[in-house]
Amino acid sequence: MSVSTALALAHDITYLTFTYKEVDNTCLLLDVYLPGHHGQLRPAQRSHISCPVVVYFHGGGLTVGNKRSWFPRWLHRRMTRAGCAFISVEYRLIPPSTGHDVLADVKDAMHFISHKLNSLLLHNHDSDDAEATLPAFTVDSGRVAVVGTSSGGLCAFFAAIHATPRPKAVLSMYGMGGNMLTPHYFMPKKEIFFRGRELLEPVRFSEYLYPASQQLSTTADSPLAYHPSGSPTPGYPANPRMQLARLYFQLGVYLDYYTGYHEPSLSAAIREAYGHSSDLEPESGNSRVDQLRSLVPAESLHLFPQFCVSEPMSESLRWPATLLVHGTADTAICADESRNLYTLLRHAGVDVALRLVQGQEHSFDYVKNAEEIFGGEGGLFGEAAAFLIRHLEA
Repeated sequence: MSVSTALALAHDITYLTFTYKEVDNTCLLLDVYLPGHHGQLRPAQRSHISCPVVVYFHGGGLTVGNKRSWFPRWLHRRMTRAGCAFISVEYRLIPPSTGHDVLADVKDAMHFISHKLNSLLLHNHDSDDAEATLPAFTVDSGRVAVVGTSSGGLCAFFAAIHATPRPKAVLSMYGMGGNMLTPHYFMPKKEIFFRGRELLEPVRFSEYLYPASQQLSTTADSPLAYHPSGSPTPGYPANPRMQLARLYFQLGVYLDYYTGYHEPSLSAAIREAYGHSSDLEPESGNSRVDQLRSLVPAESLHLFPQFCVSEPMSESLRWPATLLVHGTADTAICADESRNLYTLLRHAGVDVALRLVQGQEHSFDYVKNAEEIFGGEGGLFGEAAAFLIRHLEA
């Protein structure tokens, strides 16, 4: 595997970029943000820093974004000040990729971080063109936490379930994946449903609709872009991928693109069964969830975190400690997803906590005054960072 490395300085933030994987002539990258010099998680030796690491997965419905998109500066700042490295990972986007590809990328990124990154970090430090002020540091593969926002939460769940070694903690900010067999995913919408935004015209996205979508090139880098102030639609998304997840939700076909099952349509099969599930007799023991689960192809069940929690969980299969944060007014990913996963994990004996933020919509931590609202003493941001620090210290 060829590895590319870059050093960048932006807004006084130093990071190094590495290629963790090459697939379909596409380099998949991750950024490694250096830990602060005076963190509370202190290294054993001052001459060489071996620090815990927080791995972050961006949101975007799995259809848009890159390792710089929706970067959580509030969390990055708190964790690097605590002495952690902070890594932001990109992954292949739907379409033409599927959830199977995203899962493979998450596993490969976690393996790269645990088994290959340190040698590259040390090589970079020892090279002739290395920045003299950069400390020699490596990451402690035994102290890794994963974080994701929105669909990035699903990626964090993938790491918790499938990565080796398993992370020590999971932080999900309004994450997808707690219950993906709800009408939100498979029922067509005829009224405004998503953050008060208008219904989309599918004809404008023809190249992203199956089967034309199969001809798209593999990508993991689709940056956010907006029309300028002088355009007829200032501030409106200029990158069509920014609206794809919303479109697939609107059409009720998200699960087809997620699993790759278009013909026959998985969404259509689930939709039909859901419409008849009220006919089930309670005493039959066959619940609606069981019936809908039976329609998911066996080779795709592992893409649904809700089906990767067993009771009781053995130590080797146990989820890491998990904090689920969700706004109660979220219309992009309903808070019931986090509620459902919380219940499943709690019944399985996992150290799990749920924080419901009253009246907050999707992406509430990115609003302009988020630090004022959530960042004060005893606030949500501090609680989330303290949760990660506590489990990385253990």
